[in-house]
Amino acid sequence: MRMRLSVIAFACAGLLLSALNLTPAQAWDRGDTDVFAILPDGATGPEGLAVGPDGNVYVTTFNFAAAPGTLGKLYVFSPNGKLLRQLNIANSSAALLGIGFHPSTHALLVIDFGAGQVLKVDKDTGAGSVFMTLTSPPAGPGLNAMTFDSAGNVYVSDSFNGIIWKTGANGGAASAWKTDPLLATSGVPPFGANGLGFNKAGNALFVANTGNDTIVKIPVSGGTAGTAAVFVNSINGADGLVLDNHDNLWVCANQADEIVVVDPTGKAIAKLGDFDGLDKNGVPQGFLFPASPDFSKDGKYLYVSNLTLDLRLFGLVESVDSQWAAAAQRYTISRIKAQIPSSGHDDHHH
Repeated sequence: MRMRLSVIAFACAGLLLSALNLTPAQAWDRGDTDVFAILPDGATGPEGLAVGPDGNVYVTTFNFAAAPGTLGKLYVFSPNGKLLRQLNIANSSAALLGIGFHPSTHALLVIDFGAGQVLKVDKDTGAGSVFMTLTSPPAGPGLNAMTFDSAGNVYVSDSFNGIIWKTGANGGAASAWKTDPLLATSGVPPFGANGLGFNKAGNALFVANTGNDTIVKIPVSGGTAGTAAVFVNSINGADGLVLDNHDNLWVCANQADEIVVVDPTGKAIAKLGDFDGLDKNGVPQGFLFPASPDFSKDGKYLYVSNLTLDLRLFGLVESVDSQWAAAAQRYTISRIKAQIPSSGHDDHHH
């Protein structure tokens, strides 16, 4: 009798939905997450990622536990995932984070987290020279990610001090462009301001705050920063981000192992990818602590670095995927289609 009543109730619910012309809520279509590339044996966790003018994918690694004097690494992959070269970056520390290609000069800029500076790097040889230093640097700067405005100025997030630093297209000493408590954190992971990017109009800068799980919006007028405000909450470990042509934000949620796509109103319109375990060789399948995203030159794909970080290495209580990160034997770059499944159209970077 109970089963018959359940069947009747289910049928009635279906009839009601049909009568009201409603459809049941559907789960996110997370799409497929491909292993685009596996870093060579002996590599450490990839963090910085940028697609170059040549369409190749450039990756730097965050070797925070390296012995003093160890140089940072740059890996270059072709658009089909073939490793083209691996380079030591001269005059660097081993702990490298965000990277980017300057929009007008096409110079490869690399954040040297360990040395608190930004380097200009020859993408073919690894030769490195200082591009940006900090004016009156605070103790323990945490330079993390970078972006550019339409004039070619360079903006770098400081995760430990809640600062956005700014320098001109030719580099030099950077000044504190915006300092705000919303850009700092006491949360987990202990990184505040992280990934950042301007909307197409250039009148707003969006900044991920990893420890607070927020995106902060900073209005911009005449190059001057306005009052910062929380744009949206609850992206679990909001890390790197990139904006598409529709001003949607594609955000790496490093604690949820997914990409969250948020429209210009703050509404989540897609959640893409997931962690699908380790294969028999210890290679992560899907996302595992995704860190930095960038679109392919044709706008069809999004590449994502998987930092695969065990937070216990920093003396922190583990997160839900820390044990998986510790068990991983290799590090990967993922690739997903740059498409919003719910609307069925491509949202391209170009």
